[in-house]
Amino acid sequence: MNPFLLEARGLARHFRIGPWYARKRVLRAVEEVDLTLAPGDALGIVGESGCGKSTLGKLLLGLLGPTRGEIRFDGAPLPLAATPAWRTLRRRAQLVPQDPLAALDPRMPIGAQIVEPLRIHGVETDRRILRTAALGALDAVGLGGDLVDRLPHQISGGQRQRVVIGRAMVLRPALIVFDEPVSALDVSVQAQIISLVRETRARHGLAHVFISHDLRVVRQVAERVAVMYLGRVVETAPAAAIFAAPRHPYTRALLAAVPRLVPAADLPRTRLLGEAPSPLAPPPGCAFHPRCTEARALCRAAPPRLEDLGGGHAVACHAVSGFRMPGDEESDPCV
Repeated sequence: MNPFLLEARGLARHFRIGPWYARKRVLRAVEEVDLTLAPGDALGIVGESGCGKSTLGKLLLGLLGPTRGEIRFDGAPLPLAATPAWRTLRRRAQLVPQDPLAALDPRMPIGAQIVEPLRIHGVETDRRILRTAALGALDAVGLGGDLVDRLPHQISGGQRQRVVIGRAMVLRPALIVFDEPVSALDVSVQAQIISLVRETRARHGLAHVFISHDLRVVRQVAERVAVMYLGRVVETAPAAAIFAAPRHPYTRALLAAVPRLVPAADLPRTRLLGEAPSPLAPPPGCAFHPRCTEARALCRAAPPRLEDLGGGHAVACHAVSGFRMPGDEESDPCV
């Protein structure tokens, strides 16, 4: 029996962009990503805006096809999009998109939208049963039945987010990808949504991938964390290890930037140099080296591979792995 619900090996996604009259440029949104997700597992994907998190989430669901690499769901290769096999798979893998207002039809009542997956997949067509299912789904995400006939613009942002989560849950999927589900909500509503995500996972035993730029949120919902930078995973580990002892300089910088009432004495202050480079023109070698205070000559020459440090902790960093080139010096930061 396959131990993984989802496997991604050597996953890459490139986009060719530019006007029709000029030579196209290649944007490497995702590059050489390896991930595994066991049934019931909770994986957090973090990184700055534009690092490829959302693109990776869509690749894992088959909403985008990979340029290179393979994705396997429950041991079988992920079907091509829009094929009958892919439509069948969509019952078991759902997306909670980043903008719930854009994901909802402004002219359709909330109740009809929350059970629409049941109609699309032929699970149920009877109107009375569908209405009962809509009321049950609303109750499951903490909303009252009085919202069943309202339109999306007549409810709040937090309520819309709960509706989208309820719609994703109505088919009882094995996997849900949450794409920045709390980024546009205030703190009190964020806490409610986070609590809902944790409760639904515990109640139904589903696996989820939680995409966010906010490490405080990821810490509450993920058992494992993958840190992305410019399309690549640079560190992955159990959540406790990531937050207690981050190894990659980029991960340390992200954690150091999290606001605290009292500064953490055991966490070294790591600063980022300059701005993130464009994925249209990534730096040679390690893409992080222009911003890294620990960069060496080797960092400019060769990209590091994700290496296992033990205990499920893997890091892609020459400084951590200890490799050196002739002429490398400890006092030679790349600025």
